[in-house]
Amino acid sequence: MLAPEPFFEPRGTPFSEYHRIKTLVELGYRIDLVTYPIGQDVDLPNLRIYRCAKPPFVTRVAIGPSFVKILLDLTLAVTALRLARPGRYAAIHSHEEAGALGVWLARRRGIPHLYDMHSSLPQQLTNFSYSRSRLIRWVLRRSEQAMIDGSRVVITICQALQDTAVETGAGDRAILIENVMGGDLDDAAGGDCVVPIREQWGISVSAPLVLYTGTFEAYQGLELLYGAAARLKTTHPEARVLIVGGEPDQVTAARAVAERDRLPVVFTGRRPAQEIPSFVAACDILASPRIAGTNTPLKIYSYLRSGRPIVATDLRTHTQVLEPGTAVLVPPEPAAFAAAVGRLIDDSAARAGIAAAAGALSARKYSRASYIERTREAYRRLLGAGAVPDQMTGVSGSASAR
Repeated sequence: MLAPEPFFEPRGTPFSEYHRIKTLVELGYRIDLVTYPIGQDVDLPNLRIYRCAKPPFVTRVAIGPSFVKILLDLTLAVTALRLARPGRYAAIHSHEEAGALGVWLARRRGIPHLYDMHSSLPQQLTNFSYSRSRLIRWVLRRSEQAMIDGSRVVITICQALQDTAVETGAGDRAILIENVMGGDLDDAAGGDCVVPIREQWGISVSAPLVLYTGTFEAYQGLELLYGAAARLKTTHPEARVLIVGGEPDQVTAARAVAERDRLPVVFTGRRPAQEIPSFVAACDILASPRIAGTNTPLKIYSYLRSGRPIVATDLRTHTQVLEPGTAVLVPPEPAAFAAAVGRLIDDSAARAGIAAAAGALSARKYSRASYIERTREAYRRLLGAGAVPDQMTGVSGSASAR
């Protein structure tokens, strides 16, 4: 498996990779994971982690396209080439842009390839404002098409990407597997976590609390959330907005702005993934203010089963999962977002009804059992109905190899 990300870090694609690996080893497969030299090791049976070489000046990998990722992808390719000896593996499973290497290497070794499509590569240029170059966009579009064409199976993680795969002619090879575990690593925490979390961050037990968890990238819509918080300061002065996530420099800059404008916002910075259920248990309302892109935020799936109501922007990134009545969907404008939050603060019955509908939707369409079955089906298509997982070749163990 080729994963061109810091693994593990508590952010979108690494979460998705973690749950894909966890499910595959539960199904009996053995995996050699080739990934970046940055990230936390995870201890899973039948998983061995190989980390590529680290350039001396690289200490972190930002989300989205970057020169650092290009360098690391090159060193990842060297590690993958060293490992992929003839006859050693039954298949290659590649995430994101590593699909280009995976397709080439699978052909070279005469084994099938699975492309795990977490995003549209050309769309990343827009989401991250990386480049407006038509040439770069053309190269990424052609590369994405080649990765899809060269794969026996394509996994997509949301309906928008499934539509993209179908439009490229891969409808018979694409299988939609939503990231239903979201950002979960452990079972959700109980209500006894409410007081400690609020006490830790100086928030009154009686204060209406709105929670955002995630990164600080522009497409996430935090500026929209800050604008909504400014309006809540007037309409609901006791309310607080708790923001969990962000790199230290991003948090420092955002905190300075919030203090300047006297916004009712509390920043925690990045917290361990295991703590997130405690933050969810401590809040009254969950916010997803995303303003761009079409991928469903991973947190939406765990939000659905949290027992808390969701306020989200009325864009396809949310509506391809959230059905009417399971969340409050509003235009991507601060005033509309603040008004929706205010209505929920004032109406406890509405909060309970929306949360119950969300939980029912999660149980009906986004269960872990469904996720496991779809993953099993993807590998049946990849390796054939007669393939037996515990006979797949690979190196066993859980140690990290460097």
